[in-house]
Formats: sequence, C-alpha cells, structure tokens
Amino acid sequence: MKWYAGSDHAGLELRRELVDALRARGEEVIDLGPESTESVDYPDYAKSVCAKVIEEGALGLLICGTGNGIAISANKVKGIRAALATDAFTARMARLHNDANVIVFGARVVGAGVAVDALNAFCDAKFEGGRHQRRVDKMMAIE
Repeated sequence: MKWYAGSDHAGLELRRELVDALRARGEEVIDLGPESTESVDYPDYAKSVCAKVIEEGALGLLICGTGNGIAISANKVKGIRAALATDAFTARMARLHNDANVIVFGARVVGAGVAVDALNAFCDAKFEGGRHQRRVDKMMAIE
C-alpha cells in the first residue's frame, strides 16, 4: 500500500520513526515533511497529505503535538476518515469499524514504541464492512 506522511514541527521525530517502521514493513511511503523543527502550521501538512490520500487511494500518516489539531484539519477534507490513535486497540478498531484512511498520532502524547505498535495494528487490520459499512456511509453523508 502507498502511504503519504506529514507532520508539524512537533511531530518531526516521531514521523521519521514511523515512516521508517512503515518502510521496514515493505510499504511505499512518500514523506511530505517538514524537514526541520522550525515552526510550521499543521493544517498545511494535513491538507497536502489528505489530498494525496484521496487522489491516489492511499493511506495517510499525520502527527502533531497532541494529534488533535492535525486530525481535525484532516477530517475537513472530503473523503478523509482520520483517526487519532493512542494505542493498538484504537488504531485497529479505526480500520476494522470506521475504514479510517489516515492514522494520526500526538507526538507529545504517545511514545515511539506505542505508536509503532498502533501503526502495525492499523496496517494489519482490514475494514470489516457489513453493519459497519452502513455507519461509514452515514458518516460520509454528513460531508
């Protein structure tokens, strides 16, 4: 699966670790930055990553300090279902039940070990469909 990754300055180091983890799994990852800890605005990176996710049917990885701001920004993009993950269970369920296409982390909230476990759970899970499809359809109709 192809992935696009982005963060703000607070998420730089965790983003790099998670991009490496995805690549170690054999995933193709396009890292959209930023490349320094100089202050940047997370909505810009959310918009760039999510545009590519929609355009290419890819998955997305987004990170900011808490994860909240970048997740809210991502969910403004039509077709995006960005899920803020705090552990492997929330990440897995985001894929199984919500068909999330973007996973979001708060770099100041979760450590790298927890984030890698959650990312792996997200990658390994597949949308269950069934009764969940009806709910996803209703979510998307809100747009």
